[in-house]
Amino acid sequence: MTPKLIVYYSRRGENYVDGRIQNLAVGSTEIAAGLVRMLTQADLFRIEPVQEYSPNYCTCIDQARQDLYHNVRLELKGFPDRFGEYETVYLGYPNHWNTLPVAVISFVEQLDFSGKTIFPFCIHEGDGMGRSEADLRRLCPGARILPGLPIRSADVKYSMDVLEDWLNNTKLENQEELI
Repeated sequence: MTPKLIVYYSRRGENYVDGRIQNLAVGSTEIAAGLVRMLTQADLFRIEPVQEYSPNYCTCIDQARQDLYHNVRLELKGFPDRFGEYETVYLGYPNHWNTLPVAVISFVEQLDFSGKTIFPFCIHEGDGMGRSEADLRRLCPGARILPGLPIRSADVKYSMDVLEDWLNNTKLENQEELI
């Protein structure tokens, strides 16, 4: 069995879900990452910035927008041990301003994804994957970026079947690439 890793960035606390701000004990992307883990038995790694954004949702999204606009890179608490040994990476993130969150950009820029297969999954409130797949291709040259799965944050708790279909169908459609 090839070594597999789930890497995700998720926000607990105030989040915009199903048209309103809700306080989440576990972030939507973290829930999806847990479901992917149940389906794949892959190792799990959470991307954590040293300095978190504001706990206030409105302040947080403004900070995230400013960081993205000003091309800021966040200092992260750490990186996965033995990253080079993983061949498959399931990358989960929320849609921030139609692309990857700055924390995820900071993460992927620090590691070599050459030769790895990336399965991106994106939690959103209406914008789907945005341009995140194109941005991943630019940020991870030499990696194989498979078609991503957008999941509405309100639906994430009920997405096990959708995730399973996506994983199985993506593998089947790209079987020659994965051998």
